[in-house]
Amino acid sequence: LLLVESGGGLVQPGGSLRLSCEASGITLDDYSIGWFRQAPGKEREGVSCISSTGNTYYAGSVEGRFTISRDNVKNTVYLQMNGLKPEDTAVYYCAARFGPLYGSSRFDRSNYYHWGQGTQVTVSS
Repeated sequence: LLLVESGGGLVQPGGSLRLSCEASGITLDDYSIGWFRQAPGKEREGVSCISSTGNTYYAGSVEGRFTISRDNVKNTVYLQMNGLKPEDTAVYYCAARFGPLYGSSRFDRSNYYHWGQGTQVTVSS
């Protein structure tokens, strides 16, 4: 299983980015896919999750601004990020786990077994 993130970059506050997580070696809708981020000096935190059932979940800090989606044909999960803030600056990682996840486990990195290499998002004027 291989996960490759892309789409990061430098954006001004209020701007938008779309991150992609392309998966190979798996059937995407058999897996829960999570997006996590890690800012310098901080722990890696869960941002969003799309369950193997297709249901979507968001951390409170990004709810209403970020949207996660899945394209089973392209085997890719997207994270559309709007209204970006400087505090969204971090390395963003996607991660995969076979089957559904429930409750707070969706945002617990210890429940994900496969990780991408990360993509840097910087929000600054």
